[in-house]
Amino acid sequence: MSHASRSALIDCTKGLACAAIVWHHLAFYGPMSDVAHPAAPELIDWLYEYARMAVQIFLVLGGYLAAASLAPQGQGLPGDPMARIGRRFVRLVVPYAVALVVAIVVSAAVRPWFDHDSVSGEPGLAQLLAHALLLQSIVGEESLSAGVWYVSIDFQLFALTVLLLAGVRRGTAVLARRFGEQALRRWWPWALSGAQALVVGGVAASLLGFNLDAQWDVWALYFFGAYGLGMMAYWAAQADRSSTAWCWSLLIVALVVAALSVQWRDRIALAGISALALVAAMRSPALAQWQGWQPLRRLGTISYSVFLVHFSVCLLVNAVESHFWPQSVPAAMLGMLLAFVLSIAAGHLLYERVERHVPTWHVALRWQAGLVGTGLLAALLAGLR
Repeated sequence: MSHASRSALIDCTKGLACAAIVWHHLAFYGPMSDVAHPAAPELIDWLYEYARMAVQIFLVLGGYLAAASLAPQGQGLPGDPMARIGRRFVRLVVPYAVALVVAIVVSAAVRPWFDHDSVSGEPGLAQLLAHALLLQSIVGEESLSAGVWYVSIDFQLFALTVLLLAGVRRGTAVLARRFGEQALRRWWPWALSGAQALVVGGVAASLLGFNLDAQWDVWALYFFGAYGLGMMAYWAAQADRSSTAWCWSLLIVALVVAALSVQWRDRIALAGISALALVAAMRSPALAQWQGWQPLRRLGTISYSVFLVHFSVCLLVNAVESHFWPQSVPAAMLGMLLAFVLSIAAGHLLYERVERHVPTWHVALRWQAGLVGTGLLAALLAGLR
């Protein structure tokens, strides 16, 4: 495990971002938030509109950790890229499949008596297969749970980064054999490595092009701007010299300012601020060695599992609260708080029982088959009612 992945600062930041996403979904998906809104309109409106941008923090942190594990010195590490991508897929989809099984079961349980837009329809075979392959957004299938699009994007971003780094490494090796390393150094006299230059170019292409068109938002290129800023932040934070760190930081600023001058986007501004804050924090010995607040650090550790399972918990609490106390403002507010606490508890359980165990392809395929089977069974039972 890298030093970056053990950072209490990063874990606590992930914990805060995770909490923001859960509360955003509690505000976004009613009916508890609709009933509670008159009691705290400004807070619920803020959660509804702005808490979702915590996704940008996850993207930046994802890029930071990807650089730490894949290219800590600015060059792609040796190894089989397809094996790396395969391991990432397995680690993502095993807890993901478990969470989707829970979502299917909860939706089937509340559908007969909870008529709300947040309840997904009975899943079909094509929809289940698309989810199993992380293709649901790409092929236009309805999501079975809120936020599952991010799992697909996270996998795409990681796979794209692995392939880019491997391509540069292989291309450099071929050129070195053909022309010699001395000739390559003369042709490429820049401080940036080829891999780093390609990442910077990808960030520019994303921020100045792909991210301006919402039709790209099912593909990694739309989000690579924030992810790549996180990679740049890692190289800045780990730079041996302050001047190098400053150069990386100024490059981050230049890219973000250029992007915002083309079109202002709050999410890109937040991604840029997050990347620069990460550089400053990780280059500060006091902050880099800070041990954090243990409950928040723990939430950061289990954040992926919480992210996966919280929608099912919130859906169930919404259904129960609206059935028994449909117009009670205190019950709605307490229900939102209870849903948040239960989401963390469910995420902790999913992490301890599933995510933290190193999965295998056999386990991944078994859970993906279970996802499809559970969905088809739920659809069959619903059809029999």
